[in-house]
Amino acid sequence: MIDESMYGELKGIELGGKMAKYPILQGGMGVGVSLHKLAGAVSKAGGIGCISTADIGFKKENFYKNPLQANIEAIGEEIKMAREIAGEDKILAVNIMHALKDYEAIVNECVKQEIDLIISGAGIPLNLPQYTKGSKTKIAPIVSSKRCLELIVKTWKRKYDYTPDMVVIEGPKAGGHLGFKKEELKGDYDEWFGGIVKEIIAYVRNLEIETGQKIPVIVAGGIFDGADMRRYLEMGADGVQLATRFVATDECDAAEEYKEAYINAKKEDIKIIQSPVGMPGRAINNAFVQRVTEAKDKITRCYGCIKTCNVKDAPYCITKALINAVEGRVDEGLIFVGENVDRIKEIISVDELMKKLLNEFYEVSLFLT
Repeated sequence: MIDESMYGELKGIELGGKMAKYPILQGGMGVGVSLHKLAGAVSKAGGIGCISTADIGFKKENFYKNPLQANIEAIGEEIKMAREIAGEDKILAVNIMHALKDYEAIVNECVKQEIDLIISGAGIPLNLPQYTKGSKTKIAPIVSSKRCLELIVKTWKRKYDYTPDMVVIEGPKAGGHLGFKKEELKGDYDEWFGGIVKEIIAYVRNLEIETGQKIPVIVAGGIFDGADMRRYLEMGADGVQLATRFVATDECDAAEEYKEAYINAKKEDIKIIQSPVGMPGRAINNAFVQRVTEAKDKITRCYGCIKTCNVKDAPYCITKALINAVEGRVDEGLIFVGENVDRIKEIISVDELMKKLLNEFYEVSLFLT
């Protein structure tokens, strides 16, 4: 376990009367990459673990006949098992893509299960408070610009008299679906993304003054080590979110073959793809990606997952591709990764990773002083 006395300088994150000791969130990764084992372990270790709800019921027998029913059943099961690992006093989150066809039903079930936090992106969740207001569940939009956050804040205030409980800023180095245009995902974007982070933080701090409410700001996308964490905390952020690095842990819910794909990935293996759901995404350029780039896959079944997916024109079924990968059939599936995946060299426990991140944070601190 982590020796907490070593890390007194870092402030944790308070949310809904619960406290995460360290300002580290684990990003939601679907399909099936971050379920109860990973999320529960991260929350237990002092961070905020996050379950991905994207096709969360894919292991259930009724998934192929009734995906929504399977997903609804799995939500309660995964949250319960994660809480058993983490403890009831820890903050536990779910990630729900706004692009889901069954967004309302998934949100309602997570609220019913009294999840602590819903993090929602892949679209603009303008109607999220409609389903959560009056519950114990807190909500955090994922944004990539101040303009997007302003739209959310104004809409939530006007329609629901509600302010975000947390804000996640996701940058262009993230894995999976990205909130940027493909042409923006080239070159060195550290400087302009840093400007976006500072702009949003300033906006949120003014919002806090207006509302009298503390609103943690979390930076995500390409966060790899303690040095990254220190850089964004010094900009004024309250925490960071990591996803890619948590894949290479013993507790990650993905198959070992999936984790090994991360360990073996090189910089030149990373590719920006065009997802069937209409967004650019960052993935490993494996045999599957190369094949569907040349010719469309035959789609024999639609799982009704994403609003924007047109089965007729889609080059492949993203649900099937993600399930193949997470179950270990990596050459037949889509493997989303963050830009820094090539820096991962080993699989360790969540406790070890948390300790490494904190040690890296303080090593930078000692160097700077």
